[in-house]
Amino acid sequence: MKIILASASPRRRELMTLAGIPFEARPVDADETIICCTPPEGAVMMLATRKAQLAAEQFPDDLIIGADTVVAAGKHIYGKPATKEEAFETLSALSGKTHQVFTGVCIYTKSGERNAFCTRTDVSFFPLSEDEIRAYIATGEPMDKAGAYGIQGKGALLVEKINGDYYNVVGLPISQLVRELKSFKAQISLSKE
Repeated sequence: MKIILASASPRRRELMTLAGIPFEARPVDADETIICCTPPEGAVMMLATRKAQLAAEQFPDDLIIGADTVVAAGKHIYGKPATKEEAFETLSALSGKTHQVFTGVCIYTKSGERNAFCTRTDVSFFPLSEDEIRAYIATGEPMDKAGAYGIQGKGALLVEKINGDYYNVVGLPISQLVRELKSFKAQISLSKE
């Protein structure tokens, strides 16, 4: 049985490799629409499960990992910005405040066994000037990231502090994922040997 990561995220692939998990990346084209008024925890769990189930249809004999990450402040969920102006609005809203990053992960097997969890990390931004925000947007980094920033890149300069799992903010709470995968030890091996 292979481990399939149902994600196109290069950051998730890097984290899986860092953890020594043998896997194949097989992105799926899942509907990422979030139902209005869904709490962030519920939204990421729903999307991660949707991705895992869709991948399980394509790879029925393998163990599937689906994941999704959102940035939220209060009840407002910030996805990936569609435009530079949307990125500016998002970063302005997060400036000088603490927001939450939620990642939902769903592990799905051919027998229909499912293990899903959600991890939360609090992230505090420094107060940001308009010039700082525009300079960061000019790097192009915000455009493919939830919340319009990447903590593993130049976006680290926006962050005053975090409380929780750093890798969750990157896009995959890898230490918790490894622990959850160990519950499937009868079906998979986490070593590359």
